[in-house]
Amino acid sequence: METVAPKSCDTLVGALASIAAGYRHTVGLKSDGTVTAVGDNKYGQCDVSGWLDMMAVAAGNAHTGNAHTIGLKSDGTVAAVGWNKHDQCDVGSWRDIMTVAAGWRRTVGLKSDGTVVAVGRNNEGQCNVSGWRDMVAVAAGDWHTAGLKSDGTVTFVGNNRYGQCNVSGWRDMMAVAAGYLHTVGLKSDGTVAAVGWNKRDQCDVSGWRGIVAIAAGSNHTIGLKSDGTVAAVGWNEHGQCNISGWRDIVAVAAGCAHTIGLKSDGTVVAVGDNQSGQCDVSGWRGLQLPGK
Repeated sequence: METVAPKSCDTLVGALASIAAGYRHTVGLKSDGTVTAVGDNKYGQCDVSGWLDMMAVAAGNAHTGNAHTIGLKSDGTVAAVGWNKHDQCDVGSWRDIMTVAAGWRRTVGLKSDGTVVAVGRNNEGQCNVSGWRDMVAVAAGDWHTAGLKSDGTVTFVGNNRYGQCNVSGWRDMMAVAAGYLHTVGLKSDGTVAAVGWNKRDQCDVSGWRGIVAIAAGSNHTIGLKSDGTVAAVGWNEHGQCNISGWRDIVAVAAGCAHTIGLKSDGTVVAVGDNQSGQCDVSGWRGLQLPGK
């Protein structure tokens, strides 16, 4: 088995996502640059059939149900569909974007010069990123935004009620993920740190080893191991953490209450809440593999 997964800070930071999980929808980027989506489409968040020449996708993971979808094009521009009450889809003017993240009512873009842009709801200051510099990755939770710097440290803006922004001591990080009220960081040695609300044990990752990628759902956390298997902690009411049998996984994504895994053959597996058909991905083929 060949696991197509990052092995170093240089290869992981700013990694482009080919799968994304929102509240009740799932998005997949195909190797031909087109995009597919399944699940709840109340706000048009799955209307991506006309998208072309895409190189990454992101899905707003709103625990309240309002959702949007973001697509990064190969020319550095960005497309958006879905709920736009807070202007989170107003990304038409963005240029030179190298990666994107979507949170609740918010969209964040990392530019090629290491600066960051954000649009959407800003009641908690979660869009106050104009002063950020030297960033290599971004993550968007419900009420907070994370930025990974080139020196391996992490910075935050937004709500910190549950300590989800208490990352000032983090060092040597190579990836960050943000959930509803918790934040997860992947270190270059394959261990994982987490801060924030832990009522569902979503921060119980101290024993994880050999992790090469992470994802944060609303109340659960997913870790991709170097051998292609997956670890999970947190809320499991809908079976979103039932991933012990997964093999040959090369990328993971976590939604509100479902989890998505991209396999090395370009197919996709899913577990968890399927109320809106967001886990109906068994027929997907030819998805873009990491690093390809």
